[in-house]
Amino acid sequence: MFLKIFIWPLLLNLALSTASDFTYNGFKGANLSLDGMATLTSDGLLRLTNISKHEQGHAFSTVPLQFKRSPMGTVISFSTVFVFAIAPEYSMFGGHGFAFVLSPSMHLLQTFPTRYLGLFNSSNNGNPLNHIFAVEFDTIEDAEMADINDNHVGIDINGGISNKSKPTGFISDDDGQFKNLSLVSGEPMIAWIEYDGINMQLNVTVSPLSMPKPKLALLSFTVNLSNVILDHMYAGFSASTGLPCSFHYILGWSFKMDGKVPELDISSLPRLPRAVTSSKDKTGTILMWLLLSLSVLVLMTVAAARMIMVRKKRFSELLEDWELDFELHRFSYKQLFKATRGFKDEYLLGVGGFGRVYRGVLPDTKVEVAIKRVCHESRQGVREFVAELVSLGQLQHRNLVPLLGYCRREGELILVYEYMPNRSLDKYLFCEGESTLSWSQRFWIIKGVASGLLYLHEDWERVVIHRDVKASNVLLDGDMNGRLGDFGLARLYDHGGVPQTTHLAGTVGYLAPELSRTCRVTTSSDVFAFGVFLLEVACGRRPIEPEKAEDMQVLIDWVLANWRKGTIMETRDERLGEEYVAEELELVLKLGLLCSHPLPTARPSMRRVIQLLHGNIPLPDPLLLNQLYTKDSAFVKYGGTNAYVMSCTSLSSESLLFSGR
Repeated sequence: MFLKIFIWPLLLNLALSTASDFTYNGFKGANLSLDGMATLTSDGLLRLTNISKHEQGHAFSTVPLQFKRSPMGTVISFSTVFVFAIAPEYSMFGGHGFAFVLSPSMHLLQTFPTRYLGLFNSSNNGNPLNHIFAVEFDTIEDAEMADINDNHVGIDINGGISNKSKPTGFISDDDGQFKNLSLVSGEPMIAWIEYDGINMQLNVTVSPLSMPKPKLALLSFTVNLSNVILDHMYAGFSASTGLPCSFHYILGWSFKMDGKVPELDISSLPRLPRAVTSSKDKTGTILMWLLLSLSVLVLMTVAAARMIMVRKKRFSELLEDWELDFELHRFSYKQLFKATRGFKDEYLLGVGGFGRVYRGVLPDTKVEVAIKRVCHESRQGVREFVAELVSLGQLQHRNLVPLLGYCRREGELILVYEYMPNRSLDKYLFCEGESTLSWSQRFWIIKGVASGLLYLHEDWERVVIHRDVKASNVLLDGDMNGRLGDFGLARLYDHGGVPQTTHLAGTVGYLAPELSRTCRVTTSSDVFAFGVFLLEVACGRRPIEPEKAEDMQVLIDWVLANWRKGTIMETRDERLGEEYVAEELELVLKLGLLCSHPLPTARPSMRRVIQLLHGNIPLPDPLLLNQLYTKDSAFVKYGGTNAYVMSCTSLSSESLLFSGR
């Protein structure tokens, strides 16, 4: 008994200290815990995912590492280096990304793929009880995760919204210039992650495998990890796929506690597999020549029959009797196939959780269109959904993106919209390198979107609630007119009727507070989202930006605080310079606060919004607004770990169709 009591802790500590330093130059015979799609190949590669859709893979060290010398102590310095490569299914788009992870457990249960990278799910994303530290290498731009682009490195603490992120690349030692790297190039890259426990400084550096480590880090972040990292944690990797997919490979990995991490032996690393290319099977080739030698006529007959079968399958559609009512709004798959030259990658406009969007030209009319391919696995509610889509196709307003029609195939719904050549508004507001919009352009777009919403709420034959009003769903036509699009979440009901309770859907940051209690959408909940939209256009900011200072993270809170201090004009987009009309800008900021008021009864109707924007009526007395926005009002804070935010992740991407419709 004495030996068990005193020797067992010594053996455990010895095991932990031994595990604090390891190097894998390839993974043949490596002792790792694997789950999901993760596997060790015969060549010694750690492959986290393949091109299976909506899957995840995890790989962890099997022995926990000791990160603290005492339970309440600070985190010990640590460093790691690894070589990785991402080989996408499509040459231009990666299938989500992967992350280096420190976790309390090597078994990540009930986690989701796609935007959650196999680390979190919709209910625990952002929960401080997760005790997850990760550095993500992400190849999808997800607005709900506040991603800066579709090729970035980010530091994640307990959730998928990065505390700090940068486009992937390195700072050259020669000229000090930033050099871009494409994560989805399929080429091996090397990453260093170093944490200084004394100065609480975290550095992340990335470079091509062929060059030495750059002197300057890509990401430098001062953070105290003592409340995140527990005494003992497992180190490893997590990756996921969505509709677009990628192979995620780790070629080598070295880890060190409290010291300089050992360098990897690049010459000993396994080689990446060569890209899969289409080639004819040798047996098939021999058989073909035998058939040729026997009878050219027979071969031509078989080939002709096969071409007919392939052509028939290529253009096959799903058509049921009830769809005859919608015949005028249905496109043939053959039309859309020709419009996009067979849905080639060069016509691809974007890839997201909803599916893929292509630009095309209809062969008969030469009309330019945007074609959205949405996958689904259930036929439940299809008839109702198509009926609503066809109804929405009857909308005619200069500030709405026209829905021209649809097509159905087995497991797929294809929507056809009029093409908007200047893309979505968010690209001009948030993306670096894009030319900014002048204030006159912004004010014109705001008034246009307001006019479109008034038409949906009051002026059409039925009431349409959009449910996802935001800058990324406002598209710009050739004349830079703002057009509200993406009616995939819209609900319709008769004037004078009562909207039905539905599943909560929309985007975090734009959801009216009352939806978390009632799940009953109204025109007032659209007005709330429009208010947030006004603020993001005027301020050039997303609704939620976790990387900013605490008092600036939530756009509504920040503008409201400045309005109370009398400095509301200081929240304007700095890129506007001094070229703006002060009265118009102040009106938009204050109207944004009024529309996004926590009390539905305090929000104006869209008709009143139009009157205010055109100066036909004055804005309500500021004293009245101040009484409404008191500290005792029902205003819901979005910042921090508020339960409302935690439970309201967007349903506008992955479950766009057939979830509560």
